[in-house]
Amino acid sequence: MYKNPYVVQNKTIPLIPLRGMSVFPHMVIHFDVGREKSVNALEKAMIDDSLILLCTQKDAKVEDPSLEDFYHIGTIAKIKQMLKLPGGSIRVLVEGINRGRVVELIKEEDYFEVIVEEFTYDPEDIVVDKETEAAMRLVINDFEEYLTLSRRISPDILLTVTDIDDPGRLADVIASYINLKIENHQKILETFNFYERLEELHKILQEEIELLRIEEKINQRVKKQITKVQKEYYLKEQLRAIQKELGEENELDDEIEEYKTKILKMKMPKEVKEKALKEVERLDKMSPHSAETAVIRTYLDWIVELPWDKETKDKVDIKKARDILNRDHYGLTDVKERILEFIAIRKLATSMKGPILCLVGPPGVGKTSIAKSIAESLNREFVRMSLGGVRDEAEMRGHRRTYVGAMPGRIISLIRKAGTKNPVFLFDEIDKLSTGFRGDPASALLEILDPEQNNTFTDHFLELPFDLSKVLFITTANTVNSIPAPLLDRMEVIRISGYTEEEKLKIATNHLLPKQLKEHGLKKENLTISERAMRSIINNYTREAGVRNLERNIANICRKAAKKIVETNAEKVRVNKGNLHKYLGIEKYRYDLGERENQVGVATGLAWTAFGGDTLSIEVNSMKGTGKLQLTGQLGEVMKESAMAGISYIRANSDKLGVDSNFYKEMDIHVHVPEGAIPKDGPSAGITMATAAISALTNKPVNNNIAMTGEITLRGRVLPVGGIKEKALAANRIGIKKVLIPFENSKDLEEIPEKIRRKMDFVAVKNMEQVLEHALLEEDRKYEDN
Repeated sequence: MYKNPYVVQNKTIPLIPLRGMSVFPHMVIHFDVGREKSVNALEKAMIDDSLILLCTQKDAKVEDPSLEDFYHIGTIAKIKQMLKLPGGSIRVLVEGINRGRVVELIKEEDYFEVIVEEFTYDPEDIVVDKETEAAMRLVINDFEEYLTLSRRISPDILLTVTDIDDPGRLADVIASYINLKIENHQKILETFNFYERLEELHKILQEEIELLRIEEKINQRVKKQITKVQKEYYLKEQLRAIQKELGEENELDDEIEEYKTKILKMKMPKEVKEKALKEVERLDKMSPHSAETAVIRTYLDWIVELPWDKETKDKVDIKKARDILNRDHYGLTDVKERILEFIAIRKLATSMKGPILCLVGPPGVGKTSIAKSIAESLNREFVRMSLGGVRDEAEMRGHRRTYVGAMPGRIISLIRKAGTKNPVFLFDEIDKLSTGFRGDPASALLEILDPEQNNTFTDHFLELPFDLSKVLFITTANTVNSIPAPLLDRMEVIRISGYTEEEKLKIATNHLLPKQLKEHGLKKENLTISERAMRSIINNYTREAGVRNLERNIANICRKAAKKIVETNAEKVRVNKGNLHKYLGIEKYRYDLGERENQVGVATGLAWTAFGGDTLSIEVNSMKGTGKLQLTGQLGEVMKESAMAGISYIRANSDKLGVDSNFYKEMDIHVHVPEGAIPKDGPSAGITMATAAISALTNKPVNNNIAMTGEITLRGRVLPVGGIKEKALAANRIGIKKVLIPFENSKDLEEIPEKIRRKMDFVAVKNMEQVLEHALLEEDRKYEDN
């Protein structure tokens, strides 16, 4: 055959980009045209000689294509017929004539108009050689096999194809009948050499035939499975009918149908549904008296009762949330604002992941009730899990079904109890987790509290992923020191420090007393507690940052009042400062330091504990000896080092301080912190111990109305410490008028309530000289033990 039989001539004709289809020469096809440019191109073609160039778009999704968005080799076609359809679109019938290549785009505003090279040839000039004839036979055989496997095209077409002698036309006609990707159609269209075109078509047909064979195999396999299922169903129905006639109807049948109905009705992940249906099939094949049957029943009960597709809709109303928080909690302004910010973000970003809130504060300040208020304000269910003493990982993740009596963990159990997949979930006392030989529960919490991982939380019993990403997790703790660092990193800490005397008075009057009156069956007119009596309960019968013991004392008064009313038929009981001891006994604490004298070697320090702020009375005695330093009172390593640093500072500055420079040789120093049975540690008492030691060595008394906190260095610098707010509340409780704090802690004063800042004088100190200037009194006198 000729190497290049084509005659090329240039024409200027309109162009239509086709979406999702290709047109070959000798092919008659109709298609709909709706785009404005394409309609204009059709009208232009009809005005001229009815010729149009049809090129395929590379991406069918492009609505307004440019020259780069369609292939530049297409088919020149003649428009045979046009029919206008409702909606403005046109159905057009075209016949492919020859291949065309775009040479130049000359118009694209109203429609595409291009200069195109038309490739024509005379079939009479074609001489078919042996190789081409062999390729034609191969392609015809391929097409015959394709028709056999496909069954989508009439076999009569094969008769039409076999009569074609022109190799180029044969390839084009066959390619137009087979369902190929646009890329394969275009590859054949762009192959001008007849033999190469047949070769390319043979390769494509072989790939399609292989795919059709695979499809046939899959189809046969599916048919067999369907036939098998139908047969099993038929046999089972027969078996049920026989059992019913014999009075041996299987009790499991109704349960199995019920399980299937529930599983198919529920919107659960595909993996879960498949696993559940598989377990139902296992149950169906088992004897009702088998031990395994009970295990599978329990497993299926858990699956169908979990809220895979149930969740409550958040009703985020900031005003309502503020009212609920103010109703349930007095004070805690900063904490409430942070929680309202958190709730507001939930409204703006409904798909927001995290953060996990961790409410940290002393016992009795209302951490758990704040979590309940958050749940109420969001209109969510509330569940709570106490982690105190939990040391078994299976408590949270469950036991595997291989164990006798295996059950899911507490996480899944509480989710089922909540009945929704998005409750407010409180982990109480997260700092009290323990570690045992059965695993580390804190490590299990890492996945549960990580928003990036908990969407596929897998319980050991279920062995199926459950999405916890929509659960709002809140944790509580007394201190963050015992929480593992990786776990703490997943949480945002909100600190709740404690209450002032005025706040406790308001809480007791407005919340605790009405609550206890109701619980003890008393009415408001049956019992009154005067304000002075209530203040005495706060100051002399409780010593706490929260209000738990305050509530217990109020409950104690209510019990005694109820007894008195029942025994004496009294209508009203009045409790005042004068008769309070009859109800609560003698006072347990005394905070008034006004009657105490200023003492030598005794300084008041401030400490932070997991139960709030506290005061430490540090005593130092100096006596003739050989320079020994004795530390008592269950002091930890940090406090011991602080005491040694203080003594080194005194030795280095003995002249300036007015201390005998040989005191470290001739005097023994004993540092004691009372309540020796209680372990104490931390840097907060550094300057307090140094002040008490200098007072003892110089015989100058320490001002008893001053409390202090801060760490000391060898050079006498005062370093910052934590817990300033809690320490300030503790100092206020015992009537301290002036508090010395490290200079770098000045910024922490903003956290202290304004009422306390007005009542007390806070002095920021940078070094020991400034501490001594405020703490030591000038008059020298002998130490008197009061």
